[in-house]
Amino acid sequence: MSPQPGTGFDGLIGEGWSGVDPDGAHVNVVLAERGTPTAAALLTTFTSPAPGHAPILVVVGEDKQHYEPVWPPTIMINKATATEERHQTVTWGAGQLGIAQGVLDAVAEELIPCSGDLLVFVAIYIDPAASDETAVRIASRAATLKGLRTARRGRDPDAARALVDRRESLQSPFYSGS
Repeated sequence: MSPQPGTGFDGLIGEGWSGVDPDGAHVNVVLAERGTPTAAALLTTFTSPAPGHAPILVVVGEDKQHYEPVWPPTIMINKATATEERHQTVTWGAGQLGIAQGVLDAVAEELIPCSGDLLVFVAIYIDPAASDETAVRIASRAATLKGLRTARRGRDPDAARALVDRRESLQSPFYSGS
């Protein structure tokens, strides 16, 4: 499975949450085919860091000398501003490793190809209070795989319609109004 422009990967999006606060992870995933405007936009994000938000190429390895990129190439960016050393370590350590494992799980499930013609973009939120690196890694892995599954398979039409039907009673943990 090697994506060619127009094969249906470009612009697919997904979302995933896993874990328990504060050691959970929330991701947004975008897939892009090399040579498309979507890929150009992702690469622009990759080359445009902002204070506390560092887009990185996801790599794994036991030490810096043994880093190797995950394939398909995966770009990670943190959604929570990482200014404290511990939060940076948890984000770019446990979060990055979990994303790597989740992408490789998706390749193993044949959701996405192991190809340089596909780019995977993962924006991840890790709570600044997160402290359990193993829990964050596990949550990041599961959230990434969930996001990639949603991107490739889409949303269950009945679940999407049920959300429409409940639109007047929807809630958000970040909304305190009536």
